[in-house]
Amino acid sequence: MNLFKNFVLIACTAFLVSSCNSKQSETNEQVSEIKFKNEAVIMKIKQTNFYKDGEFDKAAAKEAYFDLMKYYGVPVTPILKSEEFWVSDFAQEDFTTVGMGGIFWVNNVEHGYFGHDIFLLPGQMLVEHKHHPVDDVPAKMETWQVRHGSAYFFGEGEATEPMPVKIPQSQIDNDGAHCRKATLLEEGGMLTLNRVGAWHYIIAGPKGAIISEYATPHHGDALEFANKTVIF
Repeated sequence: MNLFKNFVLIACTAFLVSSCNSKQSETNEQVSEIKFKNEAVIMKIKQTNFYKDGEFDKAAAKEAYFDLMKYYGVPVTPILKSEEFWVSDFAQEDFTTVGMGGIFWVNNVEHGYFGHDIFLLPGQMLVEHKHHPVDDVPAKMETWQVRHGSAYFFGEGEATEPMPVKIPQSQIDNDGAHCRKATLLEEGGMLTLNRVGAWHYIIAGPKGAIISEYATPHHGDALEFANKTVIF
């Protein structure tokens, strides 16, 4: 009887170990498959041609940001597929390294608040700019929070050495990258502009970035770009 019990115990143990190993193997395969698909998304974005016949292809740009959202598990809701979601290459004709996608969730001038999501492809730069006062309204003040990915926030102050990320040559050549103090924010990280009216820009990390901005109201005519060839 004891011999039979021992045999049953050994058989059950072997089955459990085999089952656990099988489940672990299946999990590892699923993780590897997801990782492969995710890396394929990033590769697809990097290889996309965003210009047709010399014109910026906004549809292709939006599709790239939709891929970025899917990469991070962010739902592509109907409003993001509408004209409320906009894209820009800032007339630099170099969208893979200079450009952005964005949506203004709210811009309430009466009550003084603004909500904005910024979408940046891997290594993409939101160009250097600052905000001016409008009439008796102070210049825009803002705080950023990286929701997904990572990004370098450039602002006024002592230059970061060595430079942790490549600044697009198109902006260096056109006097559009004065700020050299870089602060890396990863998922969940937050940063506030060092002073009202300060110059600043953002460069996404290697897996892109989705950033929420909390600020006082935005006025398009109060924007000044360091690179005078920029159009927005």
